[in-house]
Amino acid sequence: MRVKVGFGQNRLLQILFGWYILFWILMAVSPLDRLDWFIENLLVFATVGLLVGTYRIFPLSDMSYILITLFMSLHTIGSHWTYSEVPLGFWIRDTFGFSRNHFDRIVHFSFGLLMAYPIREIFLRIASVRGFWAYYLPFDVTLAFSGAYEIMEWLIASLISSEAGDAWLGTQGDIWDAQKDMGLAATGALISMTATAILRRWYHKKPATV
Repeated sequence: MRVKVGFGQNRLLQILFGWYILFWILMAVSPLDRLDWFIENLLVFATVGLLVGTYRIFPLSDMSYILITLFMSLHTIGSHWTYSEVPLGFWIRDTFGFSRNHFDRIVHFSFGLLMAYPIREIFLRIASVRGFWAYYLPFDVTLAFSGAYEIMEWLIASLISSEAGDAWLGTQGDIWDAQKDMGLAATGALISMTATAILRRWYHKKPATV
């Protein structure tokens, strides 16, 4: 399958791409921890490279590109400040009386909420599944990605210095940090797939208009 509308004709995609590149450049200037920034951006390099490289042969919907851009923007903020030092997280902590900076938890929840839909789109195009499985399997894959990311975090942290590893992991002293992150990603994915199922059911039941 080849893309019907090229990048030059897709104004929305141009806006999303331009926004993210400019925002990424801004966030690349004087990050709080350059090593942590570089490690966090390995995900960015891989994701953007994959999306650009497959655009002509495996394009996604505009909605998927919007959701991916939102998630990548949140991740870019975290990579600039390191997740445990993002000012927005401190504001939330102080406003609501939390004991830690929860920006990392917000992003893990957002991973499930925002990325489950694109994962579902990709999944449905490479696998012939319908009904319940068309929602459960993308949820399952999203949770698997979340678990794989936690394992990757642990492996990378074990290879770098203790100080850099602590900044990279961002556990903030919580021994259950990885489990909570995965739980939030699962919750976000569950909400996303439930909302998708409800909206699709409503759309197909909507009476036709003249």
